[in-house]
Amino acid sequence: MRSTVAVTASAAALAAAPALAAGAEKGTPSEVVFLAQIVVLVLLGRLMGEAMQRIGQPAVMGQLLAGLLLGPSVLGALWPQAQRTIFPADPAQKGMIDAVSQLGILMLLLLAGMETDLSLVRKVRRAALSASLAGVVVPFICGFVLGEFLPEAMLPRPDQRLITALFLGTALSIASVKIVAVVVREMNFLRRDIGQVIVASAIIDDTIGWIIIAITFGLTQHGRLEWGALAWSVLGTALFLGISFTLGRRAVSFLIRWTNDAFVSEAAVISTILVVMGLMALTTHAIGVHTVLGAFVAGILVGESPILTRQIDERLRSLITALFMPVFFGVAGLGADLTILADLHLLLLTLGLVLIASVGKFGGAFLGARSGGLTLREALALGCGMNARGSTEVIIASIGLGMGILSRDLYTMIVTMAFVTTMAMPPSLRWALGRLPVSAEEQARLEREALEARGFVPNLERLLVAADASPVGRFASRLAGLLAASRGMPVTVLHLADTGASAEPTDPAETSGATAVVEAAAGAHGPEQEPRTPSPVGVEVLARPQEGSVRDTVHREARKGYDLLLIGIARTVGPDGGFHEDVAHIAAGFEGALAVATARGVHVDRPLDTPLSILIPVSGALESRRGAEVGLALARAASAPATALHVVATGARQTPWRRRRARQREREAALKSVIALADRYEVPIRTVVRTDVAVEDAILQQAKQGRHNLIVMGVRRRAGETLSFGDVAAEILERAACSILFVAS
Repeated sequence: MRSTVAVTASAAALAAAPALAAGAEKGTPSEVVFLAQIVVLVLLGRLMGEAMQRIGQPAVMGQLLAGLLLGPSVLGALWPQAQRTIFPADPAQKGMIDAVSQLGILMLLLLAGMETDLSLVRKVRRAALSASLAGVVVPFICGFVLGEFLPEAMLPRPDQRLITALFLGTALSIASVKIVAVVVREMNFLRRDIGQVIVASAIIDDTIGWIIIAITFGLTQHGRLEWGALAWSVLGTALFLGISFTLGRRAVSFLIRWTNDAFVSEAAVISTILVVMGLMALTTHAIGVHTVLGAFVAGILVGESPILTRQIDERLRSLITALFMPVFFGVAGLGADLTILADLHLLLLTLGLVLIASVGKFGGAFLGARSGGLTLREALALGCGMNARGSTEVIIASIGLGMGILSRDLYTMIVTMAFVTTMAMPPSLRWALGRLPVSAEEQARLEREALEARGFVPNLERLLVAADASPVGRFASRLAGLLAASRGMPVTVLHLADTGASAEPTDPAETSGATAVVEAAAGAHGPEQEPRTPSPVGVEVLARPQEGSVRDTVHREARKGYDLLLIGIARTVGPDGGFHEDVAHIAAGFEGALAVATARGVHVDRPLDTPLSILIPVSGALESRRGAEVGLALARAASAPATALHVVATGARQTPWRRRRARQREREAALKSVIALADRYEVPIRTVVRTDVAVEDAILQQAKQGRHNLIVMGVRRRAGETLSFGDVAAEILERAACSILFVAS
């Protein structure tokens, strides 16, 4: 094994060492050495991370191992000249790679914050809080006591033993939420009850750990325990957190939206997020705590933003995982010297540290889980899961080394402890989770959530409404408010003063569409709440005027990123049938999912307060399922009755037996699917089957007989210059006496 490791490290070094050695004789520019360091760390980190993932371990451990291979532990011991050539001891040269590493810490904490799901913590707060607090207190005490009894030779500053002991206690008590979440997700336990408790406990652990680290940093600046400085750090931290999660949450959300909407340059939102992270990190530094707390909280606020979360996460994650993670963990590995473990005394101390950390963390989390109401098996799984320190521990150790709290030997011991506990966690957690059966209640919840994850409505993030002041426009705005309230989506309303032509800008405050959205959302009922209780989720609504032609206005606004455009204008039907050219002009400016509403019957006189009775035509097609989702979301939000209609087309009785059987199976599958969706949205639904009749006739007859006043129909957008959803939709549009909502997903 050692020879394989040596060959791997040497191969990476060979790529850069000859050129650097030749350049050293000519006075190699520092940027060349810096570039070589980046290349070697990224390359070997990627290769080792890939190897670790293939054996079921986290990739981050491979990146740390890459640093160990390139540092004094392996390459420095086997080929010192190559190691010194690539990573010279010159302070100015080291400062360049260290700067990237320090920025990497903030970027990693930003990403960790974005992955923090506060709603998950709230959902399982009792068990998670109990397990996390006990899982922090017990190992913290163990680490603190260990720090008080460490030999003075291992302390960088013997007169500041208290600070080192506090730091050591924090290092032993923290868990890596990233590693925990990866393993839990890999085993498909993320949505299981115990999986949610494990991840939520790790989130609380992380949050408490960064607060303690920040306060410890404040104490380090004074060199001793000063109660005034401690009080300032604690109060400053509490004030910072209080402002961040109230005013700060709204401010970050506004900045992200404003940047996305106002800037036309590429990746402007990413720049805004980095600026927010930097300002919050500087703020925590100004109050005397570490910058990591500001970066972590900034990540939480960005993750809570209601728009663009998927795009932001993908872009930032790519940058961080491709560059900053391998560089930071590689540099962390370079700082550790495992050759010190050849000293039997230090080896025994390291083994003792691993034992104390494992027993303390497992025991504390286990006892906390039991007191929080978990079963013996669940508590066992939680204790195993919380014992991984992973990337979080390495970050803490690097901070401690940079602050002068940890000596080089103590730093190496902590990194070793992090590596051992992280490597041991995945197999132990897999073993513990494999012993947990699924209850009937939990299985039902998992099936509902699986339907939601694959759904259309749950993946909508931002809604655009193009409506005029007619009853149709106000009715469409009402539907938008109900749909937005079901997911807490922000809505932008384009007030169209004169569809199909240029118009003078109007005051958005005077538009009736935005008011209709707000009022409808305020009276809606959310899917996660008890039936007939108002949704607590506020819907943010922006009103914008028409500027120029309708098509240009919609196209200009659509570039800001929307998942669904809902159209509601007076001229919906054209003089020759089909959609009016005004609707086609609006739709032409949007490439995403489209919904077109028209108000008829009672909704013409009372578009905003008439109760809904919804008819949902269903088939086995994907567009039908998505239309059904929208219809059920509206029914749930409006507390409206819903009926699902499946039509067996004319002539079905004359088809061969096998084809009739196939159609019967199709009918059963379609109805089963919509019933499952209705269960997910907690909407009682009636099912109707009509045979030997044209589809459009069956829909119109059922709408009349069932006294439905809204048809929600999933359709497919046909290719061509004119807007068309097919012949059936055209017949419904022309002949229906009730309101209609076509959903083309």
